[in-house]
Amino acid sequence: MNALALVFPGQGSQRIGMGRDFWAQVPEARRFFEKGSESLGIDLARLCFEGPDELLTLTANAQPAIMAVSMAAFAALQCEGVKFDYVAGHSLGEYSALVAAGSLAFEDAIRVVRKRGEFMQEAVVPGAGAMAAILGLDKESVYTVCGEAASHGVVEVANLNGPGQVVIAGETKAVEHAIELAKQRGAKRAVRLQVSAPFHCSLMGPAGKRLAAVLQAVPIADPLVPLVNNVDAEFLMSREEIAGSLVRQVTSPVRWEDVVRKLVKEGVTLFLELGPGKVLTGLIKRIAPEVTALYAEDLSSLQVAINQAKALF
Repeated sequence: MNALALVFPGQGSQRIGMGRDFWAQVPEARRFFEKGSESLGIDLARLCFEGPDELLTLTANAQPAIMAVSMAAFAALQCEGVKFDYVAGHSLGEYSALVAAGSLAFEDAIRVVRKRGEFMQEAVVPGAGAMAAILGLDKESVYTVCGEAASHGVVEVANLNGPGQVVIAGETKAVEHAIELAKQRGAKRAVRLQVSAPFHCSLMGPAGKRLAAVLQAVPIADPLVPLVNNVDAEFLMSREEIAGSLVRQVTSPVRWEDVVRKLVKEGVTLFLELGPGKVLTGLIKRIAPEVTALYAEDLSSLQVAINQAKALF
């Protein structure tokens, strides 16, 4: 039996102009921009469509902006009556997945995401932390590299994105040392990422504590469809598990490769990425080449995906 999983991208997928045609042509999608703007007191449509880039890339702005576009794409998909079986999201995308699953109200989720971005930005002094992509090394070797570089400070595995694609995060000196060690071990590439903070490592501890306090006041319902979480690559089926998982996610690696493998094991044959870009689509194709992975970042790519979904199911 074929199953469809909706997946939602995280930070880094933002670009000026994202979501414009959803906003212009799908009234249900436009409502997400309007509700988000009202909830945050900022003009999300203008931020997404006009930037400027330095404003859009700020963590506290990028996260709610990406979420608004993801939910606009979701609204456009729902208008076509497409049924889905599972949801998952990469880091920030997990909040979009929870909205799609009926677990979080969009207005609550976008406010939490804005706070989460602020907390993560404020957890580490600018310049004190860094992230790097290590390409072409297996994850065991990257863990070893982090262990060896730890004499220079905190450096940890942050994202397990797919075969030979691992991201590390930590204190700048330690990350730079780990980059050199990775190259010595034969990494094809080991490069600093243009990010404003070292996400998904223990340096984000203060952000996790602040986020926990915010989540306590947010109504969370049991998801209507199963969600596979980042932290454990396991199904979250109850509201009690969700808040704790979201707090742990801030300081824990995103186990994206394991998330995809879990969904494939459950019978997912079609993955559809909703939101700006196609980063997850590319990763899924590398992790599980036997499945179909599509993206919907605008109305034309959404139509292609809907046609394929109808052909498969």
